[in-house]
Amino acid sequence: MSEGLDESSRPSPIEWAGWRPEIRATLMFIRDGDDILLIRKLRGIGAGKINAPGGKIDPGESPLEAAVRETEEELHVAPVDPRKMGELSFAMSDIPDIFVHVFLARGCEGEPKETVEAIPMWTHLHRIPYELMWEDDQHWLPRMLDGEKFRGRFYFEGERIQWMKIDWDVDCLE
Repeated sequence: MSEGLDESSRPSPIEWAGWRPEIRATLMFIRDGDDILLIRKLRGIGAGKINAPGGKIDPGESPLEAAVRETEEELHVAPVDPRKMGELSFAMSDIPDIFVHVFLARGCEGEPKETVEAIPMWTHLHRIPYELMWEDDQHWLPRMLDGEKFRGRFYFEGERIQWMKIDWDVDCLE
């Protein structure tokens, strides 16, 4: 955990009860045995970072529909049996605030292909490159991959977490 992130020792700088994100988005993690399908994001918010496929929810689209569509657009694969595992709220200092629905699938149909948006990379669960990902991922992704549902709130200044709180074993369905 990053230094100074003990949420019990200081209040959040964000009034979460009244917080409203500018962007509603998704992430779709695909697990196949001991491997996870990640991407090197080529454009948009987080370009250059390692993440999961995902993106903005279009008007009239459910979070699950958006997650499946984004995965198909970014990697040309269809997630198998996706289920919602979590929600992430990001208050950001230099980009729009984002609310993310996080899904986990038990595999995919098709072979991942590089697109203008992403380069696919199957990675062993013990070799996930957290140092190349958003800083928050290391705090929730391992437990999510073990089957725990969660709700996380993060305040970022630039690319560094300044405050965080994660609640585990929550009902994440809207």
